[in-house]
Amino acid sequence: MSSSVGSLNRQAGTAAEQTAGLVAVAYAPSKTFLNAVTLQYVYVRELSGTNILINVGCPGYVATDLNGFRGVRTPEQGAAIAIKLATLPDGGRTGTFFDDAGVVPW
Repeated sequence: MSSSVGSLNRQAGTAAEQTAGLVAVAYAPSKTFLNAVTLQYVYVRELSGTNILINVGCPGYVATDLNGFRGVRTPEQGAAIAIKLATLPDGGRTGTFFDDAGVVPW
């Protein structure tokens, strides 16, 4: 699981998009790193060419301990993306970043 704040494409967006995505200074880079490692496993490492699908999912702003339960989504809503990715069919997409709306630009 990652976060859309880890998307380099979104971090390079307009000032309004950047302001809306302000988070703890270590959080966004940690998610960007996770996204990069995910891509390495898909395209470079030992899982390349296998039938194992590797994707990243963003659960959205879920009310958790991390954010003092200020998130606007329930844990059940946040879990929906994990269930979607866990149930992709054989031969489904791999190396993709998803949220509820679909594909997120890396």
